[in-house]
Amino acid sequence: MNLTKVKVTVGESKVETRDLPLLDLGDYLSGDESAKLALVDELRYASETVGFLALKNHGIPQSLLDRAIAENERFCALPLEEKLKIQIDQHQRGYIQPRATRIKHSTYHDNTKFDLNETTVFATEYAPDNPHVMAGKQFYAQNQWPENLPGFREVVEEYMGAMETLGKKLLPLWALALELPEDFFQPYFQNNYSYYRMAHYPPKPDVAENEFALGAHADTGFMTLLPSADVEGLEILDADDVWFRPSKVAGAIHVNIGQFLERWSNERFRATPHRVAIPKKDHRYTVPVFVNPDFELVAECLPTCQGPDNPPKYAAQSYWEFFKWYMENSYTHYEEFHAED
Repeated sequence: MNLTKVKVTVGESKVETRDLPLLDLGDYLSGDESAKLALVDELRYASETVGFLALKNHGIPQSLLDRAIAENERFCALPLEEKLKIQIDQHQRGYIQPRATRIKHSTYHDNTKFDLNETTVFATEYAPDNPHVMAGKQFYAQNQWPENLPGFREVVEEYMGAMETLGKKLLPLWALALELPEDFFQPYFQNNYSYYRMAHYPPKPDVAENEFALGAHADTGFMTLLPSADVEGLEILDADDVWFRPSKVAGAIHVNIGQFLERWSNERFRATPHRVAIPKKDHRYTVPVFVNPDFELVAECLPTCQGPDNPPKYAAQSYWEFFKWYMENSYTHYEEFHAED
């Protein structure tokens, strides 16, 4: 696959712009079985090489994407004291103010400065009679919602639901790309955990050395769905340790692999490191949704990703165990939390 490369200037360095593998879901989502096999090959290639891809004709209305961004802007325009009323808690739900996080467990870059972004996190809300909710287990709490923003919650919940539905429609493709039965992942997503990081990256004309809107990291879970932003900033690390920016495709949704799928696939599929550069003059708003498995089901190394010469690299683990470890070892704001397990 030939990828277009263009040089752009970021600070004093040059960062290439490249085309990502672009998958057209139109025929697949309309029920065309013949389209499935071609998409599987494309997904396998993207997952084994880049770890990032883009989707078009994905079925998410542009009007809903626009409303999600509008609600992001509306919340971020509130006074800080209003936003802090739903400050982030030990369940990873709520508002995180600028310069409050630094990903300290990155193996891709030494993040020495705090991130210049503000983010508000919402996640799956489980039924009150769920035994883990009743026990007060970490990450099973209810979302925190801002006051006096009529319509905000409804749009957030509609948007999260639509993105999670899209993610689940991709599960057969992921399974077939790994030479598994196409319904292999379905049991792991019956009671799954998804979360939404509503992010705002304010501009800063003079960026300091090693300062980023979001430091280098790889996502935690199975897959991330990230609609293309109007303002550039996303930078991706390729397998040769070269940073590049994805070409903008209007209306596209980026997809990248998280570390849990990378571990599950015995590193066959790549959890790609990425970061966000600080915009110089324009505010950048993004609305990524992270679609992950059930917290409690234990994932063992996939049978098609191991063999006599390729033993499992990781022990069997639930997503809850991995998520908890990642949060405590990647974000400085977790140091203040001492939740009971």
